[in-house]
Amino acid sequence: MDPLFTHESIAICLIRIFTGMLFLMQGYDKIFRMGMRTLIENIKAPFLNLGIPMVTIRVFALLTSSIELFAGLFLMLGLFKFVSLYALGIDLLIASFGMAIINPMWDMKHVFPRLILVSFLLLYPSVSDILALDHFIF
Repeated sequence: MDPLFTHESIAICLIRIFTGMLFLMQGYDKIFRMGMRTLIENIKAPFLNLGIPMVTIRVFALLTSSIELFAGLFLMLGLFKFVSLYALGIDLLIASFGMAIINPMWDMKHVFPRLILVSFLLLYPSVSDILALDHFIF
């Protein structure tokens, strides 16, 4: 039996927790600090100018913020890891698409590192991530 605390298991755990924390705090800020009403007020003008209905803006703002909050938390815990990673990947696609239709040359400095981290966690063998709750529950 392999020891629980190896360099590899600690490294993947740190990357998983760090990635989850980035998304958790982003969702937390949008929902609780800024508030959904303020978030929507800040982003609605360019989308309305493109003819996107207000209901669509509200739904996607709430959806992406909720995914970031809950999937980030689950990822930090290592609970439902792959479901969380897929949800965060979809979140990144939605956010990137939204930003790209507003400004095709938008700055990806916040999105691209998150994409790399999510992709790494999806590609890294899950047998090495033994410090996750999934490993102990399932």
